[in-house]
Amino acid sequence: MIQTICVCGAGTMGSGIAQVAAQQGFYSLLYDVNADMPGKARAGIERNLDMLVEKKKIEEKEKGQILSRLKFVSDINDCLADIIIEAIIEKADAKAALFNQLAEVNHSEVIFATNTSSLSVTAIAEKVVHPERVVGMHFFNPAPVMKLVEVVKTDFTNQETLQAIVELSRQLGKTPVLCKDAPGFIVNHVARPYYLEALEMAMKGYADYNSIDTLLEATGFKMGPFRLMDLIGNDINYAVSCSVYEALGRPERLRPSPIQKEKVEKGELGRKTGKGYYTYN
Repeated sequence: MIQTICVCGAGTMGSGIAQVAAQQGFYSLLYDVNADMPGKARAGIERNLDMLVEKKKIEEKEKGQILSRLKFVSDINDCLADIIIEAIIEKADAKAALFNQLAEVNHSEVIFATNTSSLSVTAIAEKVVHPERVVGMHFFNPAPVMKLVEVVKTDFTNQETLQAIVELSRQLGKTPVLCKDAPGFIVNHVARPYYLEALEMAMKGYADYNSIDTLLEATGFKMGPFRLMDLIGNDINYAVSCSVYEALGRPERLRPSPIQKEKVEKGELGRKTGKGYYTYN
């Protein structure tokens, strides 16, 4: 039975996952190697909970209870849990190295779940001690709001691990979808044309960002591609496009956009930097 969850990486995604876990009654650790990050994460989570109180979705007392289940740490030796969910930099070697570090301080049956959005879970698992306990658990941004979780199976992953993660996803109030390890999994593979075709149209001058977004939202999409890329982060979205492009043998139809590459190089990553395809206060 999973009682304690440790989330590694106190950025937007990691903080959101930790918040979800604490809201659903789990004792939750949020770890980051940068000692400044846990404090920033706590402040962000408190703001999120304050908004829920204002909207009368939770009471002030419940906010206090949620925060009491959260512990913010920067010492890896404090990361003792039944499941580790990593949400660190999108580099397979870094993720595998973190899991192996954590394997030294945790029991041999702890589950290692990677929140990678596009890297091969198999490539991570094969570098980890006891790869049968490594699984993909891909949340979507913002984690407290989005219901879908892709549960990604490798050839190493055992059935007990899969069942535990599917059940945990449900306990977290999410909808788990089981899929095999493949480039982009399901959602990011299917979604590439949504972003790339919009970027191609903008690059050729067919329409501006706002016009494309407005038209697609008018057809039923909750967010147009440019507003969505700004929410996700252009660095993350571009990295996924590059990963899928390379993994599938560089098909021309999935070539990453030079517009987005330029945004990343300029640090115009979207909402988190105050500027992307749009400017934010």
